[in-house]
Amino acid sequence: MATLSPGERSRLMQCFQRGAQALQTNADYAIDMFSLCVAGDPGNAIFLQSLLAALKRKYGAKKTGSLTSFFSAGSRVMLKKLAASAQWRDVVKQGVEIVKANPSDHACFLAMAEACGNLMFYDAQAVHLRAALDASPADPEVNRQCARFAANQGHFDQAIECWRRISKAKGLAEEAEREIARLSVEKTIVAGHGMVGRTSGGGKPGTAAKTDDAKAGGRTAELKRTIAQNPADIDSYLELADLLERDGAVGEAEQVLANALAASGNELKVREHVEDRHLRWGRQKVMLAEKRLETDDTPDNRAAVERLRTAQLKQEIEVYAARCSRYPENLTWKYELAMRLKAAGNFAEAIRCFQESTQDSRRRGAVSLELGECFQKIKQYQLAMQNYQAAVEALGDREMELRKRALYRAGVLASGLDDVDAARKYLSMLAGLDFGYRDVAQRLDKLGSAKDKGGDG
Repeated sequence: MATLSPGERSRLMQCFQRGAQALQTNADYAIDMFSLCVAGDPGNAIFLQSLLAALKRKYGAKKTGSLTSFFSAGSRVMLKKLAASAQWRDVVKQGVEIVKANPSDHACFLAMAEACGNLMFYDAQAVHLRAALDASPADPEVNRQCARFAANQGHFDQAIECWRRISKAKGLAEEAEREIARLSVEKTIVAGHGMVGRTSGGGKPGTAAKTDDAKAGGRTAELKRTIAQNPADIDSYLELADLLERDGAVGEAEQVLANALAASGNELKVREHVEDRHLRWGRQKVMLAEKRLETDDTPDNRAAVERLRTAQLKQEIEVYAARCSRYPENLTWKYELAMRLKAAGNFAEAIRCFQESTQDSRRRGAVSLELGECFQKIKQYQLAMQNYQAAVEALGDREMELRKRALYRAGVLASGLDDVDAARKYLSMLAGLDFGYRDVAQRLDKLGSAKDKGGDG
């Protein structure tokens, strides 16, 4: 799972900073800077939202540059070729060049959305789809793609609204009504798991919720007025994003946060707030998909869960890698990054980060255990055993589950290395703590049988 190098990340953030600073006075330069950012990191929704904001500032209601027709035919052919050969990052790069000249090209936005979906850049995919919908709100294919994505994210009302627009197209009313009915049922099922909407604290059903909605709506309008009057009021952006998120308008909340980042001049505090919010949204998407799978175990739902888990892991690696770069002395970020790299199967890089984390005495035992598992994955068995032994020595009663795991790993590996005495030692210690742990009882029986056979010989 590839991540940006610290040098590349730094270069893109410098471009982003220059673009944010130039946005009010030089839209063309801002567009060039943001385009470099999107091409270099197509999964970064903030970069993409900033590019779209710059394009809107340049073109306004016109939306189309004078050279559009000259370049569009050849660019579209190239875009199709890149998509046909699954060169998804290049699709985004080519697409950026097209929308720079024609920000209303909904087909190009759909192509970039597909590319981001295949790259599992779901936040960016959502922004591309929203741009396509803004460019062509009545187009059936745009609405179909937006509806599919919204439903997969658990935004059933948005998906239903897309199908209502589709129903107005000739010959599509029956299909639309069928999908609206299906989504309404699915929304009800998922809401039963507590994953959709908000609940009131008590009183008559719906009364408190309606009161809260009215208050929130008033505060939302107030915050929007405050931001319009004072675009530098960052706290108002953050509060507005909170309210929009609570109301389920995640896409609008994302745009507000992108505006906050631009208004702050890419201030680090705001950037990390946005990062934290995206991580939380990613976790919520995974949880929602898991709930849907519990209700309806289908191949599509299983695939959706895996896609979202992989995307969430990729996003966490990006965020924690960036924070390790910003705070090289912070061992907590090193440890968190190492855990994600291990989960992604990047064991060599995880080992490097874990080894740097050993300086944190609070995690020494846990880190040794993780190192042992990483070394075992790359078949460095002696190094794995050394770390399992260190973990057993360092982990105490307050970390009992980790201690059990370390004993189990040490015992199993020792058995695989034909070190029967060490295997019996560690597995016996584990049995003394928890005789029902995994298959420890059966493993001890096998070790006993091996000893008996050796004695008979």
